[in-house]
Amino acid sequence: MDRSSRIKGVLAGGSDGWEVFHKSRAMIAAGVPVTELTIGEHDIRTAAPILQEMHRSALGGHTGYAAVPGTDALRDRIAKRAEERTGVPTMRDNVVVTPGGQAGLFAAFMAVCDPGDAALYIDPYYATYPGTLRAAGARAVAVEARADHGFLPRRADLTAAAEGAKALLINTPNNPTGVIYGRETLEEIAQVCHDHDLWLVSDEVYDTQIWEGAHLSPRALPGMEERTLVIGSMSKSHAMTGSRCGWIIGPEDIIADLIDLATHTNYGVPGFIQEASDYALAQGAAFEEEISAPFARRRALAQRVLSTQNVVRSVPSQGAMYLMLDIRATGLSGSEFADALLEDQHIAVMPGESFGAAAAGHVRVAMTIENSAFEAALRDLCRFAEGRASRAA
Repeated sequence: MDRSSRIKGVLAGGSDGWEVFHKSRAMIAAGVPVTELTIGEHDIRTAAPILQEMHRSALGGHTGYAAVPGTDALRDRIAKRAEERTGVPTMRDNVVVTPGGQAGLFAAFMAVCDPGDAALYIDPYYATYPGTLRAAGARAVAVEARADHGFLPRRADLTAAAEGAKALLINTPNNPTGVIYGRETLEEIAQVCHDHDLWLVSDEVYDTQIWEGAHLSPRALPGMEERTLVIGSMSKSHAMTGSRCGWIIGPEDIIADLIDLATHTNYGVPGFIQEASDYALAQGAAFEEEISAPFARRRALAQRVLSTQNVVRSVPSQGAMYLMLDIRATGLSGSEFADALLEDQHIAVMPGESFGAAAAGHVRVAMTIENSAFEAALRDLCRFAEGRASRAA
C-alpha cells in the first residue's frame, strides 16, 4: 500500500535537520556524558503552583471534553494580554486555543492556503517551518535573510518572491538567530503584504524573551489587523513546553473557521491544562520576567566569554534563548563543526544548516543549562574552534 503524497512530501525527500540532536541523544542513552545545547527546553521545570492548579483542576473533574475553541476564561485572558501589549482591541472571538504553537502554525496555514499555494518563510527558519507548510498543502518558498544583512529580511527579496504567493511566515524574536525585527523591517514586511495581498502569520512565541530593543507585533501596524494571524504559546513564556497549550489570534471570521477545523482535528486542549494556563497568565509580566531572567544572565555571560577570543563571532542576540555563532573562521561548515564538536568535546549544538542555507557556517547554541556548566561548555567550544582555525590557517 502506498502512502499519501502529502505525508511523503512533508520533508520533500530531504532531512529534518535534527541529525546531531538524535546522535547526541543516542550517545546519552549509551551512557556517554553529553552537554546538551540543542533544543529550546528550559532547565527549570514548570513552576509548582501551576502544576498544583493543574492537579486541582483535574481532581475537580475537568478531565472531560473541554470547549473546542478554548475555555471562555482562557480566551478572555489571552485576549486581554494581547490588547495590553499591542494596543489592538482584542476579544474572545479573536482567539482560538491550540495544542501548542506548532499545532497553531499548521492550523493557520490550513486556513489561509489552498493546495499548491505558495507560502513564503524566512531562511534561517525554525526547523519545522517548511515541513509544516508542506503538510498543510502549501508550496514552501524560502526567502533568505543573509548574515551580511544581520539576518533581517530585505524588502526587495520579499517582493521578488511575493508575486502569486498567498502567505508569509515570520518569527520575531527569531529562532534560530536571536534577531528582533524592528519597526522599519516590520513596516517593509507589512507593505509587501499589502502590495501582494498576503496573509501574514507571525510566530511570536518568544515575545517575553527580549534582551535589546522591544518586541512589536505586526498586528499592531496600520491595516495589518485584518490580515495577520499571531501564534502564541505557554511553552517559552511560562516553561510549559510539555503542556502543549498555544493560541492563534486573528480576525473573527477566520478564527471561526479555525474553530471548525479544531472540531474536526484535535477537538480542543484538555480542560485542566487550560485552567493551569489561565492561572499562569494571571501571574502577569513579573512571572514571565522571572522565567526569562536566566537566559538574559547567560547571554551576558556568553558575551564575556566570546569577547576573549576572535575565532567564534556571535550574531547580536537581541531576544530568544539562543546564540547564533559564526564559526566560518574554522574552515568548517556548521554541520562539520557540530559533528566534530560532539565527537571531540561531547558538546551538542545545532548546525546552522539545520535552519536553512542562509545560516551555513554557523551553529545555534541553546542557553538552556545552568550558568557554570554553560560557561564551561562555551569556553570549550571556543578552544575547540581556535584549534580548528589554526589547522585551517
